[in-house]
Parts: sequence; C-alpha cells; structure tokens
Amino acid sequence: MNFSEIVNQIKIKKSYLCIGLDSDIEKIPNHLKNLDDPIFEFNKRIIDATKDLAIAYKPNLAFYESQGFSGFISLKKTLKYIPNNIFKIADAKRGDIGNTSKMYAKSFFETFNFDAITLSPYMGKDSSLPYLNYDNKWIILLALTSNDSSLNIQHFKNNNDKKLYQHVIEDSLNWSSKENTMYVVGANRLEEIQEIRKIVPYNFLLIPGVGAQGNDLREISLNSINDNCGIIVNISRDIIYSDSSTSFELKVRDKALEYQNEMESILNKKGIL
Repeated sequence: MNFSEIVNQIKIKKSYLCIGLDSDIEKIPNHLKNLDDPIFEFNKRIIDATKDLAIAYKPNLAFYESQGFSGFISLKKTLKYIPNNIFKIADAKRGDIGNTSKMYAKSFFETFNFDAITLSPYMGKDSSLPYLNYDNKWIILLALTSNDSSLNIQHFKNNNDKKLYQHVIEDSLNWSSKENTMYVVGANRLEEIQEIRKIVPYNFLLIPGVGAQGNDLREISLNSINDNCGIIVNISRDIIYSDSSTSFELKVRDKALEYQNEMESILNKKGIL
C-alpha cells in the first residue's frame, strides 16, 4: 500500500484508526475458547465489526509467537482475512543487521504479506535498509515511546544538546522518505510531538497510547495532524476488550465508532475532508 492509498482510505472512511490485535488467549471471551482456533475467531469478529471504521490493523507478534506453531497459523489466517484495502502492520519491533535483517524482511513482507513493520532503529540504517528494498512496504521506526524508562535513553543528549530520538529521526532522513517510513511516537509525548513535526512535517506518525492508557485523542490529534492527516492512532485494549459477552462484537463496534466519529470531527476541523 502506497502513501496515496493510505491517505485515500483515511478520506473514504473519515478515520485514521488503527486497531491493535493484541489478542491474548487469557482475555478473549470464554465462549470462544473451545473453538478450533479461538484467537482467529476473536480477530475475525473484531474485523467484521470494524473493517469499515479502521484504516489499519496491527497484530502484536508477541501474542502470536507465545502460542507457538498454532499462533502463527492464527496470524496467517487473520492476515488473509483482513481486506486488501486495509493497512496491515506487524508490531514486531525487530532490529538486526545483515542476513538476519534480510530474512526478517522476507518473513514479514513475503511470507506473511504485511504492509509495514515496527523496527528498533538503534543498530543504525543497516537494520532498516533491507526492508526498504520492497516496493509499497513500510518501516515504522521507534522514535519516542510512551514508557517512562525510555526517557533514560531516548532523551539522552549529545554535546550539541540534541536528544537521541531527534538524532535518530534526522539520521533516517538521509536514507528514507515519507513514502516508506513512519515513526512511533507515544500519545503522552505531546510536547515533543510538536518538535518531531518540525523534523518530519510530511511523514506519517503511528501514535499508540490513546484509550486504556488515558491520553486524549483530540489533543494529540490537533497537535500532530498535517495536511494529509499524517497520523495513524492505534487503540487496542479499549476496543478489543470492551466486552466479554457472547455478543462482544457489538460493543467493539460501538467503541470503534465512537473513536471514528471523533476522528471525523477532527479531520473536518483541520480541513482534510
């Protein structure tokens, strides 16, 4: 999926919602647990309930890898079930070099056919370049994450008083573009996100931390949206675990619709729709 196609989906759906498929076998509704593939059945119902509202889905690989072989089967089935016009993000946070990085790229972009993958950038461009050999595929670099201890690393300053996350983003501009690279910025980093927009005014930002983590969608959106929207907001627990009844997908849809309605209002306010 290319840049223009993502922007087009945002305008069609009046939404920049990404739903994180952090599907935990311990937390899914009990009535699904006796089915042959409970994780896939859970994901399938979420997708059916939200595919007209979400522009992206983001499976967190840890939840599938933890189930071993069956987890990979669930993941593969989930990806095949997601409509082709919806952006598929592998939340894998990989970061390696050489042939290992090439094999990771082949795994996620060929075997699983993801559109994008989250990467740790701290081994330099060598850990990202193999992914950029694929047309219409994306890397999403961890720039400024939401966890407290990240500040000990990502806010480390060099002799020029530049923070490490700023250097990481600026360095990536030498070998990437807005057509293939996004950045993860936590929703609780409101002050820094305005600084990041000065460095990358045109790139997409993937913003987690809205919903269960308590950050305000409107505030973070109004401070980060650009002329093409330029943000994808990920919401996981607040949507997928909003109900555990046998008709949980109805509550899932209601919750996703609530976010989509607010996103539509914000997009209108910014003159994008």
